[in-house]
This record gives sequence, C-alpha cells and structure tokens, in this order.
Amino acid sequence: MKKLSLRTRVLTGTAVAATLVAGTVGAVTANAADPAVAPAAKAGTAGKNVTQSTHLTVEAATEAAQAALDAAKKENQRVSVAVVDRNGNTVVTLRGDGAGPQSPESAVKKAYTAVSWNATTSDLVERLEQTPNLKDIPGTLFLGGGAPIQAKGAPIAGIGVAGAPSGDLDEKFAQAGVASLTK
Repeated sequence: MKKLSLRTRVLTGTAVAATLVAGTVGAVTANAADPAVAPAAKAGTAGKNVTQSTHLTVEAATEAAQAALDAAKKENQRVSVAVVDRNGNTVVTLRGDGAGPQSPESAVKKAYTAVSWNATTSDLVERLEQTPNLKDIPGTLFLGGGAPIQAKGAPIAGIGVAGAPSGDLDEKFAQAGVASLTK
C-alpha cells in the first residue's frame, strides 16, 4: 500500500473535518427551526385534524390491576389481571402467584373485549345468543371476567381477570379493579 504524503493527509483531514462541522451546523439549524412555520402546523388546521382522548395513566392502570388481584387473593383465587387502553393495547398485566399459564392471555382478551364493546364480558356472552359470530372477531374472548373502565360514559380502558373457577368470580374481581379508580 502506498503511503500518502503529509500534504495529502492534511488536506483529506481538513475536508473531513469541514464536512462534519457543516453537517452538525445544518442539523442544529434544522432542529432549531420554529415549529410554527412547519407545513403541518398551518394556522386553522389544528382544530380539524387533531382529536383528544382520555387514557388511564400507567399508575392508575397498575392500581386497578393490583386492586383486582388483591380482591382475588382475599378469596384464595389464583388469577391474572390485565388492563388495556382504549385502543386495546396492553398497559399492565399482573400474574398472581399460582395462576394458570393460560390466564395472562385470557385476561388481556377479556379486557380487550370489554373495552371494544363498552360492556362487561358477561353481558356480551348473552349477546352471543343473537349474534354467534361475534366470537369470531380476533383477539376477543366472550367469557365473564372483563369490565370496561369509563370516563363520562365512554370507555377509556378495559380490565380483564382470568383464572378463577367461574367467570362470575373473575368479573367480581375486575369490578373491584374498576371501583378502585373511583375512590
């Protein structure tokens, strides 16, 4: 390999340094631009193109899940609890000591089902008699144990409990989680 002359090395190093400085200055300048002049923030469009929704905080979701788990523990039931947001995304899942391996996934599906229809999953089980194909919707589980969490009558989250011997008990524990948020 041919060794470069001192002059070539100095010129190459200077060019590389200049390129780095120019790139850094350009990036800083671009990031410092006033967001008010960005094309997406044109005056008058924000009200038409933006919506707001209410969501539980992680702390509130954890509080509700823990309250449901505590209610089950008082009755010596081994369950899992899940809280999902309005969009059905899991916010928190707690697997109680000794809960069955199927229970975390079932709890998430019950919570998702409850928030999707803004109804307890036991109420939705009754609807299956008139509309049996509801159970074919992916990600849902029509067994007692899911309850919606509401704000001003609209669903903002769902809580699901799975693992007790009956859906009635699972739902009782889910309702304890909902109730913990209104204290």
